Amino acid sequence: MVLGKAGAVAAGAGAAALGFAALVTLGTFAASGTTQSSANNLALSSGTVPAAYQPLIQKWGTLCPEISPPMLAAQLYQESGFDPSARSPAKAYGMAQFLEGTWATYGTDGDGDGKADIWNPADAIASAATYDCALAKDVSQVPGDKQGNLLAAYNAGPYAVIKAGGVPAYSETQGYVRSIRSLALSFTAPTTSTSLVLSPQSSGAIYFAQTKLGTPYLWGGEGLSSQDGRFDCSGLTQAAYASVGITLPRVANDQWYAGEHPSRDQLRPGDLVFFANDLTDPRSIHHVGIYVGGGYMIDAPHTGAVIRYDTIDQKGYIGATRVTSDGALALPVRNADGTITSTTSPGQGTGQGTGQETAQGAGQGGAKS
Repeated sequence: MVLGKAGAVAAGAGAAALGFAALVTLGTFAASGTTQSSANNLALSSGTVPAAYQPLIQKWGTLCPEISPPMLAAQLYQESGFDPSARSPAKAYGMAQFLEGTWATYGTDGDGDGKADIWNPADAIASAATYDCALAKDVSQVPGDKQGNLLAAYNAGPYAVIKAGGVPAYSETQGYVRSIRSLALSFTAPTTSTSLVLSPQSSGAIYFAQTKLGTPYLWGGEGLSSQDGRFDCSGLTQAAYASVGITLPRVANDQWYAGEHPSRDQLRPGDLVFFANDLTDPRSIHHVGIYVGGGYMIDAPHTGAVIRYDTIDQKGYIGATRVTSDGALALPVRNADGTITSTTSPGQGTGQGTGQETAQGAGQGGAKS
């Protein structure tokens, strides 16, 4: 969570003297309003997927019309956080968290080495797409939104979707469909310039952060009374958005996925801005601040410093996130050991109303949970 200090202290001090109103005026939020190409709004957003996996997700995310690269990325992130060594107590393994029985049917040799390995990221990504498309085929005759029906089948099993004539009225299944679709927005490349009007939530988060200017930094700080009201970088951003009713994860590299990613020229006050050790891998994100306009943020920089204004033009800038309530709600739960709690692993449908139906119940031979 430590940023390079060269030049930042002086710039931050000058910015603090200007105050928020002046910062907003400077550079007109640093946005030019340039419209980007909208020819393909399903490309992966830069920095959201580890570079080694991006071409694989982009390729396999087009295996059938019902899926997309951002949707596939959202599923993989929710399942494992892109961790190829992930394993769950339910005995689901690898980046895509397959049960062994389901892998036996849908395991795919994604890299052409002659074997399908549940621990191989290339195979796991290919298999996740293959499984999705098999489910899409199972429910292809069900009316309504094809992708929504596929995601519902992933969670509740194809039979439940067929029986309901669409997404069944199970709160878990409906929540899963909403979550993956909201999370997919965080993986979708921005295609148009965005409004410069501040949302009430953004304004409130900035106001909260401003009230903490001058507060000493504390590693692990969440602003608790036992911590003398001190914060670290992600503790500050979490508390700022909590003040307006949005619950963010505790650490910076999880907060990165709480909304869409505006480009540098689309930034507006309230966006979270992030810094990473490796710009090709979002798992290396280590610092976050709240953008206030004019190229500046409010952040809790490092031990020995205070919460202050700093320039965002520093080494390691990987991008920004426009936080939304839906985006924050879509994020998976991270356990104390760092593993992610996923809603449903492939082949582990909820079984609500169907016994334990998964793809096998629709004749595809998938494993039962």
